[in-house]
Amino acid sequence: MSTRKDQVLNAAIRVLGTQGTRQLTHRAVDAEARLPEGSTSNHFRNRDALVAGVLDRLVAQDEQAWGLFSADLANITLTLDGFADAVTQFVDELATTARTATLARHAIFLEAAHHQHLRAQIETRRRRLEAWGAPWLKRLGSTHPERDFAALRSLLDGLLLHQCTLPDPAFDPAVPVRALLDGLSRHW
Repeated sequence: MSTRKDQVLNAAIRVLGTQGTRQLTHRAVDAEARLPEGSTSNHFRNRDALVAGVLDRLVAQDEQAWGLFSADLANITLTLDGFADAVTQFVDELATTARTATLARHAIFLEAAHHQHLRAQIETRRRRLEAWGAPWLKRLGSTHPERDFAALRSLLDGLLLHQCTLPDPAFDPAVPVRALLDGLSRHW
């Protein structure tokens, strides 16, 4: 069952992902959530608190998605091609079905350039993702799994940024994902 705070955070993600950071106001979130004016400020007194709350919510959603992704990979014989296919499918989903949340996440990343507390939250998230991702690359044979996962994560962030900001109907992340993994695996 969704709480009022959940409604506010989900609405804030939609505002960020569809209208951008300049439109993220308490009033806009109340309207998006179809809640009485002042509902958002009851949970988040100022904009910084609201942005931090949205980041927490996005991190929780990311952890759930990455957890499911990890569980799927744990149940298969992992090959470079199978891993590339799984990553490609995941990126495609983030760029289509989860596009609004992906845009909201990128908006917060940009906001973090000016706010240390957001950078700290993002760094914590990055370390959690690395703890999930590096073992996959180690299973594939990487001798530097943390470094290789950082390269993969950077590629995925770039692919998502480009596809979400300048959508290409022919978007196919498979080619760059495979190229990166092939290049990295030559040094394993």
